[in-house]
Amino acid sequence: MSRRKSLTIVIVCIGLAALALGLFMTERYRPIKIGLLHSMTGTMAISETAVVDAALMAIDEINAAGGLLGRQIQPIIADGASDPLIFAREAERLIKEEEVSTIFGCWTSACRRTIRPVIEANNHLLFYPVQYEGVEQSPNIVYLGAAPNQQIVPAVEWALRTDRKRLFLVGSDYVFPRVANAIIHDYVEKWRGEIVGERYLLLGSHDVDDIVAEIVARRPDAILNTINGDSNLAFFRALRAAGITSAAIPTISFSISENELVSIDADLVAGDIASWNYFQSLNEQRNRTFVANFKARYGEERVIGDPMAAAYEGIYLWARAVAAAGSSEVNNIRAKVGHSSFHGPGGIAYIDAENQHLWKKVRIGRIRNNGQFDIIWSSDIPIRPMPYSPLRGRADWDSFLKTLHDGWGGRWANPGAG
Repeated sequence: MSRRKSLTIVIVCIGLAALALGLFMTERYRPIKIGLLHSMTGTMAISETAVVDAALMAIDEINAAGGLLGRQIQPIIADGASDPLIFAREAERLIKEEEVSTIFGCWTSACRRTIRPVIEANNHLLFYPVQYEGVEQSPNIVYLGAAPNQQIVPAVEWALRTDRKRLFLVGSDYVFPRVANAIIHDYVEKWRGEIVGERYLLLGSHDVDDIVAEIVARRPDAILNTINGDSNLAFFRALRAAGITSAAIPTISFSISENELVSIDADLVAGDIASWNYFQSLNEQRNRTFVANFKARYGEERVIGDPMAAAYEGIYLWARAVAAAGSSEVNNIRAKVGHSSFHGPGGIAYIDAENQHLWKKVRIGRIRNNGQFDIIWSSDIPIRPMPYSPLRGRADWDSFLKTLHDGWGGRWANPGAG
């Protein structure tokens, strides 16, 4: 081999090595992209835009502390526009085009269940921040919100224990309220209460007059409310116009937090009840610091609800898993996410390795005139999550879900007449 040829080979090898090193260094210090997929527009924007704010605060805190694996976290915000099909399309784009490490998002179960096949088909990972109906478990989803035994069931038990035996169920017509109310039926029957009425309205609908007229006629002891989004404003206005006060017939809500009350007007609902795992009024030092930091960032008038706190904690839980894995790759994160914990504003957030749901304390609050909550009951310890209600078998729940899905034309929400 000639000297010139040998020199050429050496130069080429050095160039390739430099290129490989450059690619390695680029990858090593390239930001870790994550998707924040929420409704920035549409009927669910009343709830979801604030969840994005809480997630962004956690991201900025981690970045300010040096980032993750020596890299900064880069959020990519996508608008699901309160439409499950748009959520699915945006999830696909975030995974394939933006190449995000993980997606944080959804509010309604209709959206979560619609994007679940996309997440699973791409072997990706979703952190979901909202309480939900259960009867689901996926290795590709971390469920940050309450399972039914951590929100719905304790609220039913509390209502019956406080002599509210005759219950009226009202909800938006999609999978969460339908399944939640099926669970409520089972427990009310077991504990010898009575369901005196059950009505639904389309997501985003304000057509509540007939429902309220039926409540007036039936005179229940309490209303169990699974309405989502800005439909709640119309519902509570109609209740008050019909003379239904919180003192006479309290409403126990499962999707109204401090954040929704800003838009609903707390005067309309003062004295009513909500069941959550977190309230802004929680008098613990970590929560007081969290609230102060959030207000310093976004404004003193801003408030914080349970899904916002869960989204904030979810970013940290994910970051702990990434740090433990030493990688932002999905399979490596998932291998470490079980048993991941973080002491957040609501207490210790701990992911159950068996089902990827969080252990949580249950709290029931009464709405004040200022839109905050007085905590009137709390579980003594965090409750282990049970995704499937034990009063029916899994086959029964699968059949129930299939009937809903087929009845709605392969969707997870009633599409209405159109």
